[in-house]
Amino acid sequence: MRQGSHSPIGVFDSGVGGLTVLKALMARLPHESTVYLGDTARVPYGTKSGEVVTRYSLKNAEFLLERGIKLLVVACNTASAVALPALEAALPVPVVGVILPGARAALARTQGGGVGIIGTPGTIRSGAYQRALESADPRVRAKARACPLFVPLAEEGWTTGDVPLLVARDYLAEFTRDGVDTLVLGCTHYPLLKGVIAEVVGPQVALVDSAEATADAVAALLSERDGLAPASRGTPEHAYYVTDVPERFMEVGARFLGRPITAAEQVDLTF
Repeated sequence: MRQGSHSPIGVFDSGVGGLTVLKALMARLPHESTVYLGDTARVPYGTKSGEVVTRYSLKNAEFLLERGIKLLVVACNTASAVALPALEAALPVPVVGVILPGARAALARTQGGGVGIIGTPGTIRSGAYQRALESADPRVRAKARACPLFVPLAEEGWTTGDVPLLVARDYLAEFTRDGVDTLVLGCTHYPLLKGVIAEVVGPQVALVDSAEATADAVAALLSERDGLAPASRGTPEHAYYVTDVPERFMEVGARFLGRPITAAEQVDLTF
């Protein structure tokens, strides 16, 4: 990968949630350029079949490959759960999903082997986190729960106050009484609700942000392959593409990314 070290990292998600992964990548690898694709015309992926999600994912990857990426980050838990094998088989560049890094980080944190996973219905239904955890350590007791209302709360900016707190208490009560000492935030929207989640589960439960774990995995892989952008390269470039009108993506996405998104281009990925 030496010749492509100046090439950007490609990132895709079904919408804005993957921007939390991009934010972690920017913090961990500040010299890297990136290209982000949000498939906002077909969001959400979590309610769709694995076959459909795989087809969308391959199309997203094709678009990013055309922009010369050196590595693909699948910043969508649902796509990581069902489409990663197809992407790895089809792409000439390394592919990193968010599930395996998150599972590994949880295994490193848990003391008693009780690991909780929260995510979209599609991610939880796939069992991908559970399999990743239990195959790595059969002693792990994985407990999963879908928390679909966390997504609209995050997108509307309702991340503090009584409403998200009541929702979190309803979703997470079972984790506080079932011996869980580590909780994986298995959806890219959930880091925005980290404060509320932490308040409900208490300080005895460690929260694992898959976005941060994924950024660490990307950094390690690029370093191993001698593909890191040199610090001397100058200011990195960050491009944003969406499949629906960009105005809401730019508005909501700024909260997820933690910085303004000044421009996003709408593209057509029809089959």
